[in-house]
Amino acid sequence: MGMKKIATFNVNSVRSRLHILERWLNDTNIDILCLQETKTEDATFPSEFFHQKGFQVFYCGEKAYNGVAVASKEKPAWVSFGLGDGLLPDGRTRMVHCLFGDDLHLINLYVPQGKALDHPDYEMKLKFFDRLLKYLDKNFTPESKIIVVGDLNVAPTDMDVTNPDNKRNHVCFHEDVKKAFNSLLEWGFVDVFRKHRPGEGEFSFWDYRVKNALERNIGWRIDHLLATKPVAERSKDAYVARELRAWEKPSDHAPVVGKFEL
Repeated sequence: MGMKKIATFNVNSVRSRLHILERWLNDTNIDILCLQETKTEDATFPSEFFHQKGFQVFYCGEKAYNGVAVASKEKPAWVSFGLGDGLLPDGRTRMVHCLFGDDLHLINLYVPQGKALDHPDYEMKLKFFDRLLKYLDKNFTPESKIIVVGDLNVAPTDMDVTNPDNKRNHVCFHEDVKKAFNSLLEWGFVDVFRKHRPGEGEFSFWDYRVKNALERNIGWRIDHLLATKPVAERSKDAYVARELRAWEKPSDHAPVVGKFEL
């Protein structure tokens, strides 16, 4: 067993964020890096960049939006993409599932944002959570060793967003999506970030469109580290690497990092 650092980062275009990743990965030792919104087709994914950093990298993307990837120092036993339930869209550019060793499962998600409460994408977002729960029921029990990370596009409590009373009908804060998120906790997941960081002012996303959002800390906690109890018990810390949001040409998200004794 040893300490593993697992990070989730919505890069908002991986090719546009290589300068950020270069600086950060040189400064910090990350064992598994889960990316969302890579925004590139597989043929143009910058795999060589990750190989040069000592990672194996697995990805599935599409032009201009969506896309998920896992970069890992340890080779996974297997990797699959999508929800595999025969429904469309199949979620291949929104979910990647890796098995490490004999029994540690890592699921990296980019949940649909939803656009507006009356938009078809919002219904797709709620259905995505339903499909994910079915996937979990089919493949696991709450005693399984599972880590779920990613941009879930939900701020689950009032503490997870600035000015919550102004956001009640937002697609990332409406009661329906909060219930969907809580259904994951009820299934058997622990909010690992909140286990270690229970205080206020902890965000992972600061909107480009809000002036000086980072400096004023007007943000959202929509990027998550969840784990079933057998894994959560082995978590030692979790934090947001918010300094990256202040670097030149940043993503609007910052990485969320968890430390696990695995």
